[in-house]
This record gives sequence, structure tokens and C-alpha cells, in this order.
Amino acid sequence: MPSYRAPKIAAAEITPERFFLDRRTFIAAAAGSLALSVPKPSRAAALEASKSTYRADDPATPEKDATTYNNFYEFGTGKGDPAANSANFKPAPWTVKVDGLVGKPREFGLEELLAFPLEERIYRMRCVEAWSMVIPWIGFPLAALLDRVEPLGSAKYVAFETVVRPEEMPGQSGYFQPLGWPYREGLRLDEARHPLTILSVGLYGKTLPNQNGAPIRLVVPWKYGFKGIKSIVRISLTETPPPCTWNLAGPSEYGFYANVNPAVDHPRWSQATENRIGEGGFFGANRRDTLPFNGYAEDVASLYAGMDLSVNF
Repeated sequence: MPSYRAPKIAAAEITPERFFLDRRTFIAAAAGSLALSVPKPSRAAALEASKSTYRADDPATPEKDATTYNNFYEFGTGKGDPAANSANFKPAPWTVKVDGLVGKPREFGLEELLAFPLEERIYRMRCVEAWSMVIPWIGFPLAALLDRVEPLGSAKYVAFETVVRPEEMPGQSGYFQPLGWPYREGLRLDEARHPLTILSVGLYGKTLPNQNGAPIRLVVPWKYGFKGIKSIVRISLTETPPPCTWNLAGPSEYGFYANVNPAVDHPRWSQATENRIGEGGFFGANRRDTLPFNGYAEDVASLYAGMDLSVNF
């Protein structure tokens, strides 16, 4: 497993002072205990996690920017809408149903999800809109969850669904909807099982804020951000490629794979460069070259050997 250099900032700058709200202990492991907590609506609670070797060498995006500049259409289409409109969303109690082509289908409660060994992983995040961030996620490998349900030999893909709660998610209500609900995403099984792919339950040392996908979301750092489905309630293993929301909405613009690729432009803008949020104005000097697979090519390029990534975008 490759190692990544530590970011060029102090640890205290990555993880601010933690706020302990409604603290509750879930597990005490033989090698030590992790103090975990179930979040109250729109409030963050402290999480403890081991430091991972997966640490991008870029400075972390300021927490304020990462939690106020978001795409989460269930709360509105503006970048500030998720933070402004998600206070009434209730991320607890919560369950995630895992079914389909598995030997042991079951539901996982939030307490069980938080009891997986948690790691802090500092990943680059690249949006298809040509902006980027660097975020210290807290989570665990998706493969660890899949192992619990024992995928069958016929399983080739993993499908994901977001919760539908129009009474709590104003972007899902009204006559004109920007997308079809529930939000759906999918990965090939080998992508889902890759060590870089995680289910995140926190960021910046705390549980996920509502606007960032509380209480659990997918993080696949070599793919565009829209693949990182938020507020997951169902994971299903399938034999055929599952439907994906943005691929259905615009198949010529948003492919199933959605690997970060500076050589394949979006039909309406270049993907060759990106704006790093938190480092200056959008049209400032903070634009940088986009890296193939978002800088993770050494780890994941072999997954696509022999594929034409200009066609399978």
C-alpha cells in the first residue's frame, strides 16, 4: 500500500479544537478505545480516528470553505444552499440497508457504522465544475462493509441511494425538480473494494455536517465529486451497471466512470485546470493543472488497463 507525504501544515491546522456534544461511547477495543458520538441534527460531534498514511501533501482547505461551499441539490442548487437549508435534516437515528447479490443482506445502524475502525484520510477532491478542495475525511474502507455481507460471485457492481425526505430536504419538494430522486450512484465492484474508496462519517475531526452528507457518504478520490453520494440509505450489489443520477440526466456530459481526466473536457468547459477553493478568488492565481485520476494514477490506473478513457469517461 503506497504512502503519501504529510500535508505542509501543522496537525492543529488540519483538525481544529473539537467540540464534545452529546458524547457517547460505543466501543472499547483491546488496543484502545475510540470515543464516538451520534450527531444531533445540524450539529457536529467529536470523532476520534487513527492517522492514515493516505495523506495528500497539499494544505487542507479551510473548514469554513469546505462546509459552506457545497453541491447537495437535495437542499438547493446554490453553493451556499446546503449550509443554509439543512438545519432541519435529522441524521439520527439512521440505517443503511445492504442487499442485492450478497450472502448475508442486512441493515447497519449508525452505531454499528461508527464502530468500524475509523481513519483520518486527507484526500484531494475534484469537482466536475473545475474546482477542488483538500479535505481531512474520517471514515473506513467500503470493502470492510462489503465483507460483512459476503458478495456473491455474480456481483459485479455496487449501487448506492440517497435518502428521500422532502419535508426535511427542500430541494426535493416543489413542482420543478433539478434531478430525479432518489439520487443514485454506482461503482464497479473492484473500484468499490479499492483501498482508497471509503465511507466517510466525518471530516475535520467531527461528524459530518448535514450539508456535507451526514451521517454517511461515499468518497472516491480519483473520481469527480458527484460520484461521492451523500446521506446513503441503501447499498446494493448488482450484476449489471446501476443507474446513476447525473449520467441519466446528461449522458454526454457525465459518464458512469467519471474519473478525473484533464485530457477529456466537459462539453462546456475545460478540465485541464482547476480552482483550489480557499486559496483566493475564483479567477485568481490559485488555478493549477489538474492531475490524471486527481493525482492517484499510481494507485488506480491499472483498474482501467485497456480501456479508452475518452470513450469510457
